[in-house]
Amino acid sequence: MDRPEESVRHPVPAELPLLAELDWSSIAAELDRSGFAVTAPLLSPEQCRQVSTLFDRDEVFRSTVVMARHAFGEGSYRYFAEPLAPLVAALRTGLYPPLAGIANRWSAQLDERTYPTDLPALLEECSALGQHKPTPLLLRYGPGGYNCLHQDVYGDLTFPLQVAIMLDVPDSDFTGGESVFVENRPRQQSRAMVVRPGQGQGIVFPVRHRPVPGARGYRRVAMRHGVSAVQSGRRHVLGVIFHNAR
Repeated sequence: MDRPEESVRHPVPAELPLLAELDWSSIAAELDRSGFAVTAPLLSPEQCRQVSTLFDRDEVFRSTVVMARHAFGEGSYRYFAEPLAPLVAALRTGLYPPLAGIANRWSAQLDERTYPTDLPALLEECSALGQHKPTPLLLRYGPGGYNCLHQDVYGDLTFPLQVAIMLDVPDSDFTGGESVFVENRPRQQSRAMVVRPGQGQGIVFPVRHRPVPGARGYRRVAMRHGVSAVQSGRRHVLGVIFHNAR
């Protein structure tokens, strides 16, 4: 299948040179095949440390969620405030255009709406619908921490793809804590997938659903994501969500 949108060269923020090395054609193919794709490193180890240490700086965030209080799991996450921390803003801006190309191909397959090719235009649409709050978030899990299966839908406008970036070193900084995806296939049993990205790597995955070819064209297949229990240490992940929240 032709994927012309992935062959386009997109501007890369100066502070994120690793984005220029991403093979978007391979990422798109893996998303089509598996429902998620693990990227090459997006952040250097030093950049990962810079982002994870932001967790304890209250002025960087607009709100904090303690998961146990809402039966979401065990652990906590914090939503970044505007203006976003520079690396977070650069990731959101730099990752959006190639993902918009993939999202719009999926939209055509599912006969859904299309999305702007740049992030500011998407955020303008969010604002018109009353979605003003930034959604990038930083998650922290300690021993026993986990996240129940869920979808990150924050309003009427939901961009179809998001990225989770591992900030720590698995099996060194923490054990356990695998990313879990469950695909709910029509008239079939659900499919569970477990992913273990390395430090700095991102997982690209659907917010709600993805197209899967069938005998009568493409079907919407719903996906949810979560995190298995952390056995030891501390796990930090940066979530890059592109649509804003109400």
